[in-house]
Amino acid sequence: MIPEIVVKIVVINGADAIKIVFNKPTVEAKILCSTADTSAFAKKEELGGSILNSTRAGFSQALDVSAYSLLAVAKAGANILNNPASIVTLTYMGSDRALPNYNTMGIAKAALESSVRYLARDLGQVGVRVNAISAGAMKTLAVSGIKGHADLLKISQSETVDGVNVTKEKEGNTCAFLMSDLATGLTGDVIFVDKGVHLR
Repeated sequence: MIPEIVVKIVVINGADAIKIVFNKPTVEAKILCSTADTSAFAKKEELGGSILNSTRAGFSQALDVSAYSLLAVAKAGANILNNPASIVTLTYMGSDRALPNYNTMGIAKAALESSVRYLARDLGQVGVRVNAISAGAMKTLAVSGIKGHADLLKISQSETVDGVNVTKEKEGNTCAFLMSDLATGLTGDVIFVDKGVHLR
């Protein structure tokens, strides 16, 4: 008999959202997706200009929503994850390079990727893998919150290896792979799904 597999997709913008999701009765889960879209909540002045203009409140929000949320979701979901299981989150290459109009989000994404590695180490002991997808620029709510997002999309397209932007479907295919038993050897990794833009 094929066991029932539950996929929980969690969009987090605070502790209350986490409680709502995980307080509901459920069967054991094999897959947990966590995505926190801080740029949709952040003020544009926190993303553009000089990083020196970042406020304590804006910086704290970016780290809380985009980085700590993964730890909170993993902790809250630990009791429903069976062995083996997979956690996947989303990041962006602004984590390891200084990109214009990304500022506090870049710092938050760096913290998120570091959290992936620490979670992979600790949760691996109970059969849970943790990975991140670093997606290319696409028309999303997150990108629309970045100043000059139209130019960003054009530049991203020009820097792909084939001159065509990555799609949500390609990102989704990679996510499905990371969640599957085909990827049982992968944990603590950041997988680029940007058609080579990160090579520049």
